[in-house]
This record gives sequence, C-alpha cells and structure tokens, in this order.
Amino acid sequence: MTAAAPVSRHSLRAHRYAGLDGGARGPRLIVTGAVHGNETAGTRGIERVLAEIERGEIEIVRGTVTFVPVCNPLAYAQARRMGDRNLNRRLQPTATPQDYEDRIANVLCGWLAEHEVLLDLHSFRSPGQPFVMRGPADNRGTLEPFAHAAAEARLAAHLGPSRIVDGWMDAYAGGVARRRARGLTPGAVHEDPSYGVGTTEYMRSVGGWGLTLECGQHDDPAGPEVARRAIRQTLALLGLADLALEPPAPAFECLTLAEVVDRLHADDRFARPWTSFDPLAEGELIARRADGTELRAPQAGYIVFPDVAAQPGHEWFYLARPSTRPL
Repeated sequence: MTAAAPVSRHSLRAHRYAGLDGGARGPRLIVTGAVHGNETAGTRGIERVLAEIERGEIEIVRGTVTFVPVCNPLAYAQARRMGDRNLNRRLQPTATPQDYEDRIANVLCGWLAEHEVLLDLHSFRSPGQPFVMRGPADNRGTLEPFAHAAAEARLAAHLGPSRIVDGWMDAYAGGVARRRARGLTPGAVHEDPSYGVGTTEYMRSVGGWGLTLECGQHDDPAGPEVARRAIRQTLALLGLADLALEPPAPAFECLTLAEVVDRLHADDRFARPWTSFDPLAEGELIARRADGTELRAPQAGYIVFPDVAAQPGHEWFYLARPSTRPL
C-alpha cells in the first residue's frame, strides 16, 4: 500500500484479520485512525502495518484485529477536524441520528463493542512530543466505572512515549459544571456530561479497555512511524502476532488533567504562544479575557491542548499536574 486508498463518505472501511483458531484463543483488538479528519498520522501508520501484513512481514496468528484507517470520512476528505461536529465527543449510538457523526457512531460503536481492546491514534495542533492518554484507576463510581487499569498501564508502558496522561473524564465533568454555573447556552451538547465520551470512554463503558496515542503534531513527519511502532507493540504484547516486544522506556512522566478552561469570547487571547506541556509556574499569566481579566496558573503544572482557534463556549486549554498514579 504505497498510496492512500480512496475513501467513500458514505461508508466506513475496516480491515479484519483473525488467527486460524477462529480468533477464539486471543484478544479482540480494534485500531482506529482519523477520528478527527486532519489527524492522519494514525491513518498512515495503519496503512504501513497493513502493507506489512500483505507482504507477510506480520502474521496475525491468534485472536482478531480490526483496523479502521479513517473513522470520519467526511472530515478526512475535507482535511478538517470534524464534519458536522466532533466525533470524539458524545460518542454513542442513537435511534434518531441528527448529523453525519451520529451516523458514523451508529456503525463505529457497534464495532467497538465487538472488541476487547482499542488503540486509538490521534495527533494535535501545537508542537510537542507524543504522549499516551489512559483511563481512570479501577473504581465503582458513577462517572467512569472501570476494572482494567493494570492492563492499560502495561500497554501504555510499551507504546513508545514516556509521558502518560490521565484524568480526562474528571476534568471534563468539572468543565461541564462550570458551564452550567455560567448559564451559557442551556441544553447545548457541550453542557452534557456525556459529551466528554469519545472512543476510549465508550470502549470502557461496554466492558473493554483502551488507550489514546497522540502521535505528535498533525504534520510531524515522524508521526506515522510513531503510530506504526505502537501498533506493532500492541500486536506483540497481546500475542496477536509473533513479534518481538521492545522494552518500555526507562522512566515515565505521569500527569493528570486537573481542569479545562473554556474560551468565552472571540477576543480572549493567550499571553504568548503555548505548546502542549509547556511548564507553568504558580501564578504565571496564561491568558487574558476580552474584558481584561487575567487567567493565571493556580499552581505549578503544565498547559495541555492550547487551542488558538477554539470557538467561544468550547475548550480552550487544559491544566495538568503530576499524577498520583505511577505507571
């Protein structure tokens, strides 16, 4: 596969391989790319692995693996983050689809539910190094009950990046509470706690587990290889293919998302150009609101996903701090 295959906007394409045991003796893995249409490192990485399978360099000998190179064909064709809306928010099946992403979800959620493990491949806007997003600690709470934290940690250690981030749903739920308190756009989907549910969150909700790998900046030429290596490591760790498992990094930086800050006005401005995981000193100026209000770091930590193009009422940046959960 030397060139990207054409993509139909009217269907999702999946590539499935199963060991000749019928997939019964191994796990069921799904690997997804281009959930956001302008994040193509995962797509290119998947294509490289598919080519290796076609050439016989990788053989799926047990279990089942499904590759979905492009999860949002409309956004991918337009080289945009989304078609009608963000596919990686409020991901759930619905009997009354209202937009393009709802129709994708009705297919994609079914595929996710058929599998046990998800590797979801993404990239990000600002410069920065690849990192892994994992789920919560094992818990029986109401927000995101979970029982596979150890499995996620083991895979996270082998994907390649040494930075591991958690806390997505807690941070997002806190942001929802603040939006409601402001009284902005009542009933909007971004004020619904379920709007924080994306691919990995949905996977956990149906009993599986999974990780998001952020492969670097969107146009980083190294991104596809980051994705390819991670896929191979996942196949090796899960025993789907007889590949050598490379050792984990010697040390890891574990962080947790503590807070999401929304952009409230088009004239809200960052104090300087920020890159994901730039360190913040306590009290450091991050941004100014349109009315002149200063936003300063409440404690030492990091800025994550600063988005200069964020729309008013949506996520603008996140604040992270060291995690209490070692890998």
